[in-house]
Amino acid sequence: MDLSTWLPLGLMAVMGLALLAYVVLDGYDLGVGLLMPFAAETDQDVMVASIGPFWDANETWLVLGVGLLLVAFPHAHGVVLSALYLPVTVMLVGLILRGVAFEFRAKAQAAHRRLWNALFSVGSLVAALAQGWMLGAYVTGFAPGIWAQCFSLGVALTLPAAYALLGAGWLLMKTEGALQRQALAWGRAAFWPMVLALLGISLATPVVSPTVMDKWFSMPGLLLLLPVPGACAVALAAIHHVLHRPRTVVAGYGGLVFLGTVLLFVLAFLGLAYSLYPYVVIDRLTVWQAASATESLRVIAIGLGLTLPVIVGYTVFLYRVFGGKAQALSYGG
Repeated sequence: MDLSTWLPLGLMAVMGLALLAYVVLDGYDLGVGLLMPFAAETDQDVMVASIGPFWDANETWLVLGVGLLLVAFPHAHGVVLSALYLPVTVMLVGLILRGVAFEFRAKAQAAHRRLWNALFSVGSLVAALAQGWMLGAYVTGFAPGIWAQCFSLGVALTLPAAYALLGAGWLLMKTEGALQRQALAWGRAAFWPMVLALLGISLATPVVSPTVMDKWFSMPGLLLLLPVPGACAVALAAIHHVLHRPRTVVAGYGGLVFLGTVLLFVLAFLGLAYSLYPYVVIDRLTVWQAASATESLRVIAIGLGLTLPVIVGYTVFLYRVFGGKAQALSYGG
């Protein structure tokens, strides 16, 4: 393959991995935001402390992924953003609301802090629903019609449940005592709704997309995809096992819930990538049709080579520095 062939593929892979990193990393702090209304006020401070050092950095991956879509695949960017203008706007409103509430709650009086906590949770829910709708619409190739809309709605309702389970797994790692036990209960409550919704979406995906149907049920694609449901079943069994054995969490294995949920996201991403290839917009634009000129992609690749190690290094450094259990926040001044 020459440069004009593999360079778009490489940038597409980096873009996809950046968006996957965003979904996983920002997914758990969105999940924590979704769970906050069910926690005591003192526990809410600990929950915010558990994500406080990370959530701004987590959103860097969204900026990287969308930025690559814009500069490396401008034709696809135009199609995607035109079709998703409203849900993207709704998502941004949710993220902005989260950011404002996060900062204001730190200095608000006790009576007002409840309001900001509620707005933080509302922003988390709005952002999660919008992201789910966008994913559903993207899988259908932005097809019109009631079935495509129902599919998008189904994904929109599934993603918050998955984020809630991811957030519960994060709290199992970052907290202890009563809040950790509460996170265990939240994980159990989110588990079956997520599993049933995920199963429904998996069954519906080939129905709403003939392209996906062809990729899933033709050879050798069928053989390539066979390990995916098996790996998902193993991950779900591990999550279920930990959630129903509190002693396992106390012994320090609560992180298996988080890691198992991350594995589900990774497997879903790999299945989606296989199903869509070689399209950036399914049935409309391939990777090469959507890509910028090769000369432009060279410059983009050089810039990416300089910035990506910094983002990865900063992220690793951040998680190492702020590892360990979260403590209750204190507000001064």
